[in-house]
Amino acid sequence: MSNHKSNSLKQLALQKFRKNFWGVFSFYFLILVGLVSIFAYLIAPDSSRHANQMHLSIHSKSPGFKVNMLTIPSEFNQEQSVLNKWFLGKKNSDTEVPISEYNIQGETLTYTEYASDGVKGEQKTIALSVFPESDAKPYIEQKTFLFGTDKYGRDLLSRVLVGARISFFIGFVAVFISLLIGVFMGSVAGYFGGKVDAVIMWLINVTWSIPTLLLVIAITLALGKGFWQVFIAVGLTMWVEVARVVRGQIISAKEMQYVTAARALGYGDFRIITKHILPNIMAPVIVISAANFAAAILIESGLSFLGIGAQPPMASWGAMIKDHYNYIILGKPYLAIIPGLCIMSLVMAFMLIGNALRDALDVKS
Repeated sequence: MSNHKSNSLKQLALQKFRKNFWGVFSFYFLILVGLVSIFAYLIAPDSSRHANQMHLSIHSKSPGFKVNMLTIPSEFNQEQSVLNKWFLGKKNSDTEVPISEYNIQGETLTYTEYASDGVKGEQKTIALSVFPESDAKPYIEQKTFLFGTDKYGRDLLSRVLVGARISFFIGFVAVFISLLIGVFMGSVAGYFGGKVDAVIMWLINVTWSIPTLLLVIAITLALGKGFWQVFIAVGLTMWVEVARVVRGQIISAKEMQYVTAARALGYGDFRIITKHILPNIMAPVIVISAANFAAAILIESGLSFLGIGAQPPMASWGAMIKDHYNYIILGKPYLAIIPGLCIMSLVMAFMLIGNALRDALDVKS
């Protein structure tokens, strides 16, 4: 009977969620961002590792900029598996040169390097023998930079796509760590009470009193700068909210009749907490987790902006804003606005899905 009732409550919550347009829209948007994050290197025009192919002669170009690109093959290309290329990017040792004009005569290729502001670029000559089958034409193609280029001449669209990985996955890792610690601490404090509760509440209050960003900076400096360190640091600061909610819910739930019945049947404390209490109090925890996703993305962006998040040449939306925020007053605001809009839309999606889940899981409405 109870199983049938729980199934009907789940269906009711699902129906309410489906009726929420912004909740459903955010859900599909997050799935899209997740797929882009996983397959970023398959979609990105620049599939080199971290989308880090620099061309200083075409730096800070406007969206839609086109240029002919000459690729000079290297003898030292490293062997890579297909999966490695798909998920980690191509280890590219070829040389890419933006050119304004070229001429093939006999066994040589003469090309003029691209130079902006009406300046004529340097003219260079290269033997056709460096190209396979001595044919240079397949290695000259027109490239379009849909989002333009950054201050190092890298493709901005590729950097945005690859940068989605850090912002998206930090949410998952941080929320997973915060749930692991928060649910355990809150359950122990709420269920056992007394001195155990007093100690855990003291720890929660101390952690709560330290500003989140300062705590993350301290943990990051202790663990060292880097990709995984930031993930762990953000997760270690977000468990407090989860612990407080779980504790409060368990304090009220442990007095319910089904818990008294479970005790009378001789069930152990661990089973009562995990099998009986936690499944009944997960609705507010799910809502907090959605909000923590958004908070984790913002904290990571702030850390990258301060220079202690993901380190160069890794693509990160926060680092992209840091590199280009001064371009807002230099007439090229899109260099900072595009990654800023990406952060805003991802955070907004998590907040909307959190609101939709809150409404759907509210049994009173």
